Amino acid sequence: MRRRQVAPRDSWRARVEEQGLLFHHIAGEAGAYWAEGTYYEFTAAEVDTIEAATDELHARCLDAVEHVIENRRYAELGIPELAIPLIERTWDDEPPSIYGRMDLAFGDGVPKLLEYNADTPTSLLEGAVIQWTWLDDCFPALDQFNSIHDRLIAGWTELAPHLGSVLHFGLVEDVEDAMTIAYLRDTAEQAGIKTVELAMEDLGWDDASRSLVDLDNKPIESLFKLYPWEGLVVDDWAPLLSRITTRWLEPAWKMVLSNKAILPILWELFPGHPNLLPAARELSKLPDQTRWVKKPIFGREGNNVTIVAPGVSVGTEGPYGAEGHVFQQYATLGEFDGMRPVVGSWVIAGEAAGVGIREASSYVTNNTARFVPHVIAG
Repeated sequence: MRRRQVAPRDSWRARVEEQGLLFHHIAGEAGAYWAEGTYYEFTAAEVDTIEAATDELHARCLDAVEHVIENRRYAELGIPELAIPLIERTWDDEPPSIYGRMDLAFGDGVPKLLEYNADTPTSLLEGAVIQWTWLDDCFPALDQFNSIHDRLIAGWTELAPHLGSVLHFGLVEDVEDAMTIAYLRDTAEQAGIKTVELAMEDLGWDDASRSLVDLDNKPIESLFKLYPWEGLVVDDWAPLLSRITTRWLEPAWKMVLSNKAILPILWELFPGHPNLLPAARELSKLPDQTRWVKKPIFGREGNNVTIVAPGVSVGTEGPYGAEGHVFQQYATLGEFDGMRPVVGSWVIAGEAAGVGIREASSYVTNNTARFVPHVIAG
């Protein structure tokens, strides 16, 4: 794995905006979000390693969900009682799932799971389209680990018979979320699915049909929601969840995987697994208590994270932590020109489909980290 430089494309800002990337510049990391002019280079063997590790980790994560359900370990994950029947029903019914993103450390050449964004991951458009077009413009003779777009369309095509006549997409008003929803809608429509977008706050309820309804009072048969399950199970809708007949994407069992408290359970079930890091609910249970990361179980965007390692002492602020924390063994991300990359490995319709890289100069990858394209060479 190498970090390289290349001349920025002419009019690249207009180019990425045409493709839907609306925030190529944000505050932080020199103001850039899309890292035009920088890329990472992988060997084919490294890509094979990441792909195999992603498929392996996804399978082990499914094992962990089954274990949590069979042994009713919901309290460890901070899952309220009212959500349990919904989790168990959706797991038994095997409802559709379209995507997820694993964040991997790759500093020593062995992929290590940092966490699994299995419910509401973003940076999808960047990974699927923006970096692919960049590759075509800058390195047309090279390849990229990236079948995300085609896999999404194939995944939607497979799911289409189970979604009803219309698939609704719900979101909270946010530029990044809106961009992600717009792209997912486009891939669903390319698969022949009729879609409707609405704000989560505009969802209605029809008691007679036990169904969510849209602004036209039409039943919502299936809903892709870019809104986390841990929020749904505590907001005003929570008492209705067990009564709603709407099919959810992502399904309710994903709240088990999108919860960092699954990390100690994974380590308990698969101790010594080469793609897992030791994790525990208590620092004293980590094998090396000089190198660790403390994470809130529902944390997002690098908030409320503490890192302690030789020469490293970092703590970030934020709104999370009351729900509890887990401790994970610290893993180096590697350092390239002063930047530390996290490999985001996408799982589409249950299979590894490609990667996107976020890099930051800090030890914690947060919402100002830059998205960097990649190539396969050698």
